Amino acid sequence: MNMENVKNACSAGASQGSTGVSGSGPSGRLYACDGPAAAVLDKRGAVLRWTKTAEDLTGFRAEAVCGRPAQELVADLPDDLRDATEMPASGRVRLWHQCGDTVDVTFRTTKVGSAEFLVLAAPTHHVTDHEQGAALLRALSAQDRITIAVHDTDLSTVQTNATAGLLDGRPVQPGARLSDVLCTKDAENLEAVLRQVLETGAPVIRRNQQVSWRHDPARQQALSLSAFRLEDARGHPTGVAALYMDNADQMRARRNLDLAREVAEQVGGSLDVVRTAQDLADVLAPAFGDLAAVDLAHSVFGGEEPSKQLGGGAMGNAALAPATAGWPAGIKRGEPVPPLPDHPLLRSFRRGETVVFGLDNFIAMVSDPQLVEYLVPKDAHSVMVAPLHARGLTLGAITAWRCGRSDPFTEDEADLMRQIASRGALAIDNARRYTREHRAAVALQQRLLPPATTDTPAAETTGVYLPAGDGAEISGDWYDAIALPSLRLALVAGDVIGHGMLATATMGRLRAAIQTLADLELEPDEVLARIADLVQRLAAEAPPDHHDVIGATCLYAVYDPVTQRCAIASAGHLPPVLVRPDGTAEVVGISPGPPLAIGGLPYETTTIDLEPGSVLALCTNGLIERSDRDIDQGLRCLTEALAASCRPDRALDETGRALLANLTDQAPRDDATLLLARTRAIPAEDTAHWDIPADPAAVCKARAWATRQLTTWGLEDLLFTTELIVSELVTNAIRYGRQPAELRLIRHDVLVCEVTDSSGTQPRLRRAATTDEGGRGLFLVAQLGQRWGCRHGQNRKTIWSEQLIECPR
Repeated sequence: MNMENVKNACSAGASQGSTGVSGSGPSGRLYACDGPAAAVLDKRGAVLRWTKTAEDLTGFRAEAVCGRPAQELVADLPDDLRDATEMPASGRVRLWHQCGDTVDVTFRTTKVGSAEFLVLAAPTHHVTDHEQGAALLRALSAQDRITIAVHDTDLSTVQTNATAGLLDGRPVQPGARLSDVLCTKDAENLEAVLRQVLETGAPVIRRNQQVSWRHDPARQQALSLSAFRLEDARGHPTGVAALYMDNADQMRARRNLDLAREVAEQVGGSLDVVRTAQDLADVLAPAFGDLAAVDLAHSVFGGEEPSKQLGGGAMGNAALAPATAGWPAGIKRGEPVPPLPDHPLLRSFRRGETVVFGLDNFIAMVSDPQLVEYLVPKDAHSVMVAPLHARGLTLGAITAWRCGRSDPFTEDEADLMRQIASRGALAIDNARRYTREHRAAVALQQRLLPPATTDTPAAETTGVYLPAGDGAEISGDWYDAIALPSLRLALVAGDVIGHGMLATATMGRLRAAIQTLADLELEPDEVLARIADLVQRLAAEAPPDHHDVIGATCLYAVYDPVTQRCAIASAGHLPPVLVRPDGTAEVVGISPGPPLAIGGLPYETTTIDLEPGSVLALCTNGLIERSDRDIDQGLRCLTEALAASCRPDRALDETGRALLANLTDQAPRDDATLLLARTRAIPAEDTAHWDIPADPAAVCKARAWATRQLTTWGLEDLLFTTELIVSELVTNAIRYGRQPAELRLIRHDVLVCEVTDSSGTQPRLRRAATTDEGGRGLFLVAQLGQRWGCRHGQNRKTIWSEQLIECPR
């Protein structure tokens, strides 16, 4: 047996330190042995002693090997060992196995005594695994952010690379438990995890947990725990190996991502400037800073652009988080932000940069003890200020404070704040621009509406308009109360399809058209028919993509205080609600026609009697529509609310506000209008009627009757002009009209003279020539009275004239 074989056999065993090893031959068969194989050789290489583990490795028993050269056990001795003259210290060879296979082993030799050598051998792949494992363990042990701990079955620490400063600044001694290092609750949580690994054998990978140190409970650290069970050669548990990694960077990165996601999800959902600012502050505190404030330029609150030279004193606080706790007493939401002295860091902010101050630097910059006391929260040690910059405008600033034992702000966090400020600024600017447009549309809408209250002989009216809330655009809802001749009153409620400025403009055109048609004194159904024609023309003139959004619904009613009757027609609009003087209320039954955009179908007029003191309510669907109820339910709610609110002793405008608050407890999705009219009646003693006979001599009788009536009313100063007006109107009725005919006088703040006949002929005012014998009648009427006109009814017409009573009773 030469020395090469001996070298190879020895080095394998010496390198392997495990308690159980195995090797494999070319056939793939595994040969196991309990520990490294050992043999003792003499100086010539003959085997003197052969251990049990050597038998397990090669299959040869001791009596078959002892006394024989070790070279006989080596297959294919390498050339570098074949000619060796000394026992090699280590090497690698293939040994024969009793079954005829070979076993690749690594060996190491040690001289014992003067003429004997101890040879230890182990399968080469186990030696390699052991060396790599040992190198890995050394590398892990050298990492200052990875703490390796081996715990026994009682979870006591057997071995660890933790040194003073790695955990809580105290060295970990063998036999220590986690509760000696961590707070009790955190130690119990981790031991529960390790115990589960020990019992089940299932490893735990990267379990994140915040822990506090026993000797410094206020200090927290983010750890990531990975653990696996340790077993002996027979698979019995011997303990748990745990890797505790500092997870601060990962936790910080995850927190930053979560914060950015929260900003994207939570900020910008409202189109209210202050609400958007508060959402931004709420996201930042306490996730990013202990306290957060959002300050905006004063003009931004109203939707206007901020000044180009934005700075302290030009801003007011829009949001605080938390709302009250932790802030100095002087800092309150809505209060102006005091100006700060000029400073390089402040100039950096004005250039759009995010700046970070330590407390000392901030105090040095402010330099005013009273201002420091006003601005700096208790226990604050670090502050970050970021400008809110969007679309070339600096809208304001975000200020975040950290207090107590929290970590100071870092430059990396300044980058995150810049991103958050950029997104927040866009959301606030969107809200600002919406506020500006919304206010402009509301102002236009309100300018187009009539006065909120009117007081006429026919009725007292009040109108209430509520714009849509929560970001909805202004639409084209409107109401109107139009004083008509003969003391009558027209009541209008309408709702234009669509939203925005287009709907508002359409509403203005329709309201103007209805007022013009009202002056023509047409019947309600005729007014709606002509407005429907107008809407169809507007739709035809609109761009193609707007054809379907030009339309409206409308309710038109005319109340006559003399007859105490009201004529109503509807173009697809909600019916009115009537509240009688006794407090009972009901929805008026009408026959609605199609909306105004749909032509070709007639409208129908419904006439009802109204007692004096009755309240007629007209509204748009924004007042009663809700997601949880339909139109019929909404009308019932309105009827019940009117019955409860409309009392004779209660002012009508107060009733309107109470109804609006009761029916719109949440911001409506659509505009809402409500028009209330409390009717009046002209007393019977203030009206007089005379039937006109078909006799030219009736003109003289009519003058005499009118003279007696005016004398009874004490209107002698109007006798002359009234006689002329009556004479001309009665003459025309007898000459051009048809029977029956009637003369009516009405006294109020004006004296109304009406002549009604059954002819549909339209009278025409013309200027007679000098030689003409007629044609001056209506000209005289127009000159003598304050105004005159003609209205047509079914198979009848009425010519009227009004004279102002200088001292009405």
